[in-house]
Amino acid sequence: MPVLTYIVTALVAYLLGSIPTGFLVAKARGVDIRTVGSGNIGATNAFRVLGKGFGIFVLLMDALKGWVAVEVGAHVMAKLLPGPDPEYLAITAGIAAILGHNFT
Repeated sequence: MPVLTYIVTALVAYLLGSIPTGFLVAKARGVDIRTVGSGNIGATNAFRVLGKGFGIFVLLMDALKGWVAVEVGAHVMAKLLPGPDPEYLAITAGIAAILGHNFT
């Protein structure tokens, strides 16, 4: 059962981390961020292309999805599927969220 908890936690965190915030914000503004600036969908290019306010928003949303994956996801999973220590689940969720963010 603990292995299942780690797998589900990692999967949920990976999916949260893989949400392309910069792309979605730029698309809502009518811009394909992959074709302008550096071509990256991250906060730095959003800052350059969309402006200071939207760049900061993308940065905060990226940080928020990582926080949600670690704090909320790991602790909820520890309560739903008991077994492993919530701190280890948080580490698993953090690594998975980073992998999801970097390798969508």
